[in-house]
Amino acid sequence: MRRTDWSGVRLHVVTGKGGTGKSTAAAALALALAAEGRQVLLCEVEGRQGIARMFDVDPLPYAERRIATGLAGGARPGTVHALHIDPEAALLEYLALYYKLGRAGRALDRFGVVEFATTIAPGVRDVLLTGKLYEAVQRNARNKGAVQYDAVVLDAPPTGRITQFLNVSDELAGLAKVGPIRSQADTMMTLFRSPRTAVHLVTVLEEMPVQETADGIAQLREAELPVGAVIVNQVRPRDVGPDDLADALAGRLDRAQLGADLEAGGVTPSPELLDGLVAEARDHAERRALEDAQRALVAGFDVPSVELPRLPGGVDLGGLYDLAATLREQGLG
Repeated sequence: MRRTDWSGVRLHVVTGKGGTGKSTAAAALALALAAEGRQVLLCEVEGRQGIARMFDVDPLPYAERRIATGLAGGARPGTVHALHIDPEAALLEYLALYYKLGRAGRALDRFGVVEFATTIAPGVRDVLLTGKLYEAVQRNARNKGAVQYDAVVLDAPPTGRITQFLNVSDELAGLAKVGPIRSQADTMMTLFRSPRTAVHLVTVLEEMPVQETADGIAQLREAELPVGAVIVNQVRPRDVGPDDLADALAGRLDRAQLGADLEAGGVTPSPELLDGLVAEARDHAERRALEDAQRALVAGFDVPSVELPRLPGGVDLGGLYDLAATLREQGLG
């Protein structure tokens, strides 16, 4: 069933093949959700400090920091906080909370035991990373002094690993059958498989990313994890009509008309300039044809989709707000 109402979603997981712009999409989604006074937490788990670079702030510690005002809209904008979730710091926090190992936990860290534990058992590592997300989503008034968020956005691992990352209960099956870590994993799965979670997949209109998106949707559904929307990123302008595209693709462009249009704009046409324009027009038409074919495949996924434009000047903070506005216009945010 296609889901188009996101109002009940508290955890938005954003994944995608490398190079598709999933981090950009996650940041734009956080800004879009932080409209109308809402509080949003944007998290990352891959250790790249991508959030800090996108928002031009200092590298994030393992602590929630306010980094931006949400997209303007409604009575007042909300706020975007950010959190860089580090597995070693998460394990120390876990040891302090569940085993009361404060100084002892830090001593283990100095001896390298923490790094060993989070490296040798990837399933445990993912429980620690996702456990912090779970805490932020489930936070309530009893957590005095902590921000209570209306939504949490995760810049997640790539599509090829997202099902394994979220399906922590199955990943722990061979490592921990009982105990607090296993209990925590089982509890988190109730959130990850509920309508309060949506896994959004970012793609571009190219063959490999679209195929990986299709595979990711199938794997998420098999694991009973909730598929959200497909976010089609870096879409080229569609301001050339189909007839002109067909002419460009077939090499039928009227060079005399092109020359006349250039002269009308104050540019003296030369044969080399006209050759270059015709070649560029053909390349654009070929690219548009490829994108249209891949767009038809995305439409066949039976998943809601939104499109984000390619920003010619690259993505800066102003560009993130523009993308956030585009997401809200299309109902995501």
